[in-house]
Amino acid sequence: MQKTLDGDLIVEAKPFLKWAGGKGQLIPEIEKRLPVEIKKTRTVEKYFEPFIGGGALFFYLMSNYKIKKSYISDINKELIVVYKTIQKDSNKLINLLNDFKSEFIPLDHNKRKEFYLNIRDKFNNDLTDFDFDNYSSDFIKRAAYIIFMNKTCFNGLFRVNKKGEFNVPFGRYKNPLICDASNLKAASKILKNTKITAASFIDSEELIDDNSFVYLDPPYRPLNKSASFTSYSKFDFDDENQIELANYYKRVSKKGAKVLLSNSDPKNEDENDNFFDDLYGDFIIDRVYAKRSINRDKNKRGPITEILVRNYEV
Repeated sequence: MQKTLDGDLIVEAKPFLKWAGGKGQLIPEIEKRLPVEIKKTRTVEKYFEPFIGGGALFFYLMSNYKIKKSYISDINKELIVVYKTIQKDSNKLINLLNDFKSEFIPLDHNKRKEFYLNIRDKFNNDLTDFDFDNYSSDFIKRAAYIIFMNKTCFNGLFRVNKKGEFNVPFGRYKNPLICDASNLKAASKILKNTKITAASFIDSEELIDDNSFVYLDPPYRPLNKSASFTSYSKFDFDDENQIELANYYKRVSKKGAKVLLSNSDPKNEDENDNFFDDLYGDFIIDRVYAKRSINRDKNKRGPITEILVRNYEV
């Protein structure tokens, strides 16, 4: 198990944000498909996750395997603000979240909604002047805004418009977990020596070598026209981006890296849709079941298949 630097305590952390499309339920299937050497030694020399999102697999591996070097990134700068704040200033973040909690919880529904919208307005108003490139105390306040909104907004979505403004309405929760202090502290320890960057997946390529294990969890390709929520930033991820990612997959594979990718399975909607089968035809494609909603009619919802693409045998 991964330990703290003093070697005394085992650190186990889980995602600190609710995240659409999170990979928590796929971890057993992914773990079965880890490279043989990783399963045998329970050690990863270099771990890369360029679409970190909620980080379910990252936290699981960091809590259960020895990761010598870890690199995480995402094009969503707001998300990286939270990761860097937890890495550098978790105690100050916890204090601010507890302040929000003590103000918010005693309020009735209408006052809670007013409180939430006030936080959302502050978040959006700060957007134009916020310096995402240089870490400062401003990160702590913005990270607290993001976590608070994530825990109290409708369905725990992270959604912004083309301007980058958060636009999710207020949710209805009796007692939302605004500040999970123990998990934030554990996440901070796990993140302590992790390289965290706001960047495109392409930017990780030069760092990857034959000692690397790379997990790619891009915004899923929508299965139908109504499944349009494919992005958690102001940047879309369309079929051209999926093709660009497949080319990246092939290039880092030639470097000798072990690469695992997850994505939606178009065959849930159209058995003749070979988009990913054609893109990753040179690699191993496994179809695994996940509980996701691809139909607005709840009576037609149920387990669907997703794909896991790997460039190695298990």
